[in-house]
Amino acid sequence: MKKMQTPLSMTARNILTSAPPHAVEEALNQLGANLRIARLRRNLTIEDVARKIGAGPRSVSNAEQGKPSTGIAVYIALLWAYDLLEPFGKIADPTLDVEGQSLTLGRQRARTRYAKSMDNNF
Repeated sequence: MKKMQTPLSMTARNILTSAPPHAVEEALNQLGANLRIARLRRNLTIEDVARKIGAGPRSVSNAEQGKPSTGIAVYIALLWAYDLLEPFGKIADPTLDVEGQSLTLGRQRARTRYAKSMDNNF
């Protein structure tokens, strides 16, 4: 019996959710802890929040634990539920990406080719 090969993208995805890089794991743990504090400060139960965002209590609990397998939609919905979504728009903002901007400047051409204009001679 032939063993079915797993596409690289699926393998990488499984590794990321089971053993993410340390910095990613720390960021998720911090986000989860922050979400839990936000919920408790609002005196809400996990079930209350789960109903509000349209997810199950386990998803909310997993997000509060910073589990990498929890979908990003759950994290974003929790931020929305606690009225903390506004700063999310600044994440990966191209205008704040200093490294990306400098890399782009280094690759720009000295001269730009102009497209040949079309004529009406057929």
